[in-house]
Amino acid sequence: MPDIRYVCLSDMHLGAQNSVLTNLTPDCRASDLRVASPVLTKLVECLRALIGRNDNPKVKPTLILAGDILELALTTDNEAAMGFERFIELIMPPPPGEALFDKIQFLPGNHDHHLWETSRETQYVKHLGKSPKQRPGMMLDVPWHATSMFLPTPNPNAVPSIFINGIIQRYPHLADMDIETVYPNLGLLSADGRRCVMITHGHFIEPMYLLMSTVKGYMFPKSKRPELTWDYEAENFAWIDFFWSTMGRSGDVGTDVEIVYDKLQDPKQVQILATNIADALLRDSKRSAFMKWLLKFPYRLVCRLALKGAGSNDRGTPEQLLGEEATMGLRQYMEGPVLKQMEIERGNNIAPEMAVIFGHTHKPFEATQDFAGYSPNVKVYNSGGWAVDTLDTQPLHGGAVILIDEDLNIASLRMYNEAGVGQGHPVSVRSSSPNPFQKRLAALVDFSKDPWKSFSDAVSKAIPDRQINLRLKTEMK
Repeated sequence: MPDIRYVCLSDMHLGAQNSVLTNLTPDCRASDLRVASPVLTKLVECLRALIGRNDNPKVKPTLILAGDILELALTTDNEAAMGFERFIELIMPPPPGEALFDKIQFLPGNHDHHLWETSRETQYVKHLGKSPKQRPGMMLDVPWHATSMFLPTPNPNAVPSIFINGIIQRYPHLADMDIETVYPNLGLLSADGRRCVMITHGHFIEPMYLLMSTVKGYMFPKSKRPELTWDYEAENFAWIDFFWSTMGRSGDVGTDVEIVYDKLQDPKQVQILATNIADALLRDSKRSAFMKWLLKFPYRLVCRLALKGAGSNDRGTPEQLLGEEATMGLRQYMEGPVLKQMEIERGNNIAPEMAVIFGHTHKPFEATQDFAGYSPNVKVYNSGGWAVDTLDTQPLHGGAVILIDEDLNIASLRMYNEAGVGQGHPVSVRSSSPNPFQKRLAALVDFSKDPWKSFSDAVSKAIPDRQINLRLKTEMK
């Protein structure tokens, strides 16, 4: 029978108050990160129940954390670290508790991108120390911005996750554990090479994260669009790191930026914020009172459009599982840098059965899609997210855990959708195409019984609590 070999989670946003995996105070005004949230506790209980039914209990699965695991953009390092601690304590308890996983791999996203920067620098320093051609006084290699997609086991060139390793190794029973960093793509191959699963966070499917490449194209029309994975990152890493992975660590300014970010998720608040900015600009100008009155509405309109653009992403298309821009971006990413990276690393040997897993959009789904360069019917899975982004319930938003067996069959454990509030959030097991692994897991999940029912009860309460928290924060200023 097929066993769970890989567990893929993304967009946990640990430490963020709008994450259902971060514990809130009873009044919903702040986080209490000394204890795990009820949803996080129940989620791990559900995973333990399924993994415990593996036929071979001696072979533990690998946990793949596919980005935006720690919230560094909208909270502080210590809060993100404490949120991650609560997670680690549940999945890797000290004896006599049993660890759920034997290995953890971490693919940074945009909200925890800075963790890749520290790992990337470590990767480069290790290279300088090992290569005889990199001695002092010699011409040093240019640092690179990605890891290999297909990694050997064991991996002698593994890139350590400096920050999160430092967190977990403080626990005596985890002192020797190392979490490996992979960025931005991880490839899994079946033993016969016929199946391949490519896992990535997904931020490069949106034009916002290629802003510097776009600006370069405007300034230098003859320049080429980046074609390789490392070029995508090399041209845009500073922008991603600056705006999406350091905001919350900027003292009081970081707190204010978080409030602005939350306001951008609510159209009414965008209008209020735009009005305040436009009026402030006019108030500080030296124009006459008549000109200020004349320019008031154009200024407000321009500010509104600018703020709307700054806050826009695929989550701004709540009626679609994947918006038009993101759909095009996924195609460009798969047919461009991902395909080229595979061709380079695999000698043009593209597996005939291909699947891609990504998160980022917070809208889980399962589908098939055709991409140039691959065999037809590529399986596409989105792992959703665990953050409540808006004051209004978003029916398509929700969280999923992507499970993979040793033959690289895939099943999506759909834990909830926001639309299920008041309806029990029944957990379900789904797949883009039926397979024995998905059927076996579906037979093991009875959403009318614990731990599945207690998970659904916990998330039913957590979602409205986060909406209260969002409303309180957007009303602060």
